[in-house]
Amino acid sequence: MNRIIPIFIVFSTFILANINTVVSIVPEATFVKAIGKDKVDVTVMVSTGSSPHTYEPKPSQMKAVAKAQLYFAIGVEFEKTWLPRFKDLNPKMKVIDLSQGIKKIPMAAHHHEESGLDPHIWTIPENVAIIAQHIFDALASEDPQNSAYYKANLDTFLAKVKETDARIKNYLAPLPKGTTFMVFHPSWGYFAKAYGLKQLPIEIEGKNPKPRELIAVIKSAQKAHVRAIFTQPEFSDASAKIIADELHIPVIKVSPLAEDWSENLIRIAKAIAGAK
Repeated sequence: MNRIIPIFIVFSTFILANINTVVSIVPEATFVKAIGKDKVDVTVMVSTGSSPHTYEPKPSQMKAVAKAQLYFAIGVEFEKTWLPRFKDLNPKMKVIDLSQGIKKIPMAAHHHEESGLDPHIWTIPENVAIIAQHIFDALASEDPQNSAYYKANLDTFLAKVKETDARIKNYLAPLPKGTTFMVFHPSWGYFAKAYGLKQLPIEIEGKNPKPRELIAVIKSAQKAHVRAIFTQPEFSDASAKIIADELHIPVIKVSPLAEDWSENLIRIAKAIAGAK
């Protein structure tokens, strides 16, 4: 009898073990947890407030990679350098490309990226639905016994995605097509394209504008009747504050890396619409 108990414990531990997953950014963790819930463990590489352009993993995160079964890649800059290293560290880990099937758009003018394409694909509900489907497929493949559980969670999540899109459209409906909003770093190109808006970036080639360039940006903002400026915790907002003071409009800190992706997008829509 004593020999049976340890075997049973080992067997039960194996059956109940969660899927170890790693994601690049915080919104991905929200998506994975929504579908995997209590059957997944998620390690995030880039926390809110850090930049995925310059990020380097900590030793504790490398340990998580070493035991991970799934890595959900989304196309942010640091993955180009680090994903091959992660695969060398853990050859058995499966890398899932969440951007598959999503048509990427060019970054806004006056900004440069190595690829020239905007990596912020998770900033619209339409793309989030595609990302969620990829996550479901990966979890169901890794843990087929619980595929019905993941599918029920996926359906619930997709309903929230649809509701988020409807709320955004409701706030933006009164605005004329091409309504402009101002950003420091042009992270909201997909959002602008999806809802018939235009984002006006402050930074010039990834840097704060020089005085003469700043004057030109202010004139462009005046002409476009910009109602708010969006800045990110990951970047300086000194230039944004100067413009906001000149135009008497608010500076709103909002990050595309925020955990609550849905409320984040709705908050942006409300600010662009001037809604309370």
